[in-house]
Amino acid sequence: MACYVLVMSRASSHALKHPPVTAPSKPAGATSAFPELEVAIERGRRRGRGAQSNPSGRFEAEAYTAFDDGWQSLDDLPPFKTTVTLDTARKVITRNESPDIGFDRSINPYRGCEHGCVYCFARPTHAYLGLSPGLDFESRLFAKPDAPTLLEKELAAQDYEPRMIAIGTNTDPYQPIERERKIMRGILEVLDRAGHPVGIVTKSALVMRDIDILARMAKRNLVKVALSVTTLDPKLARSMEPRASTPPNRLEALRRLAQAGIPTTVMVAPIIPALNDSEIERILDAAAHAGVKEASYVLLRLPLEVRDLFREWLMANYPDRYRHVFTLIRDMRGGRDYDSQWGTRMKGTGPMAWTIGRRFEIACEKLGLNKRRSKLTVEHFARPERSGQQLSLF
Repeated sequence: MACYVLVMSRASSHALKHPPVTAPSKPAGATSAFPELEVAIERGRRRGRGAQSNPSGRFEAEAYTAFDDGWQSLDDLPPFKTTVTLDTARKVITRNESPDIGFDRSINPYRGCEHGCVYCFARPTHAYLGLSPGLDFESRLFAKPDAPTLLEKELAAQDYEPRMIAIGTNTDPYQPIERERKIMRGILEVLDRAGHPVGIVTKSALVMRDIDILARMAKRNLVKVALSVTTLDPKLARSMEPRASTPPNRLEALRRLAQAGIPTTVMVAPIIPALNDSEIERILDAAAHAGVKEASYVLLRLPLEVRDLFREWLMANYPDRYRHVFTLIRDMRGGRDYDSQWGTRMKGTGPMAWTIGRRFEIACEKLGLNKRRSKLTVEHFARPERSGQQLSLF
C-alpha cells in the first residue's frame, strides 16, 4: 500500500482513492524552477490520458502527495479507469449571460470528458464536485440519463421562449460513452419533435450516427454542427487529445454531414502559438475540400487549473518549445497567462493575435468560406404537451 504525506492545507477528499500526486520523478527538461513538473503520475497508470497529474481541486482543504517508502509501494496503485456516475439533475438547460458568445442557453449531457484534451477550458468545473481537473476530469464522468425527459418538460413550460440551444460548448456530447448511453440522441429526438433549433460542437466522428435526425432538422433550418480540428498531425493529436477522433475521421465527418445537407462549420480551436498555428491554412483547406462553408477559430485559453496542467503536458512532450509558447501566449494576453476579459478572451490582443486573425481571414476569403452564415429559426417550435395536461376543446 502506498504511503501519503500531507504537504499543504489543500487536499481532496478523494485523495486516498485516486492520490492526486505521485512521488517526484523529473521528466527530461525538468528543473527546480518548475516544481509542478515533479508531480506527474507514472505513465503506465495514465496511459491514453491527456493530463500528466491529478492535483486536488482549488476548493479542497488539504492536499496529499504519494511517495515511495522504499518498498516499491507505488507499483501497487491501479491505473486510472473510466467510471461513470449517474447525475440526477432536476433541470438540464443551463443559462448564461456572457456577452461574447452567441447563445444564452446550453445543455451538457455529461460532466467530465473522456477525450482528455489537455487544454480543455472546462476542466476546472470538476473542482465543484470535489474532484481534480486533471486525470479525474477525463476518467470520473457523470452522465445525465434523464436529460431527454427533463428537456421535454422544460420545453413544455408555458413561460419557455425558444432560442437556439448550444450543446458541446463545455464537454463533448459525443464522447466515447455516448456510443452506448445514447443520451445525446435522445435529446435530439426531443428537439426534432418540438421543432427547436440547436447548435452542436464536437470533436467526435460519432456525430455521423445521428445524421438521420440531423438531416431532418436541417431541412427546417433547425441545426448546425461544428467540428473542432485542432491539428492534422496524428502524433500531436494523439498526445494532446488522446481519445478524441483522429483528424482524418473528423474531416470525414464534416464531409458526410455536408453531403447530407447539414450546415457545417470547422473550428480551428484552440490555436496554440508555436505548436499548431502553422496549420491554420492547411486545416481550412482540408475542411473546404470536404464541403464545409463556414469556419471559426479560438485562441488557447488557460483559466485556473488548466494553466498548470497544460504547462506539465508541454514540458513533458515539447520541452524545447515551453518558454517560446508561453512567451507568445503572454504577448497575446496582456502579459498574463490568461485574460478572461469579455470580448478578447477568445481572440487575444496584440500583434501576434492580430497576425493570427488576419491569416485566418485571408485563408477563408481565398477558400470562399464564411460567404454566408446559416441562420436557425424558431418558427417550427411546437410546445410539447405536458404530462397530464388537459386538451383544449377548440
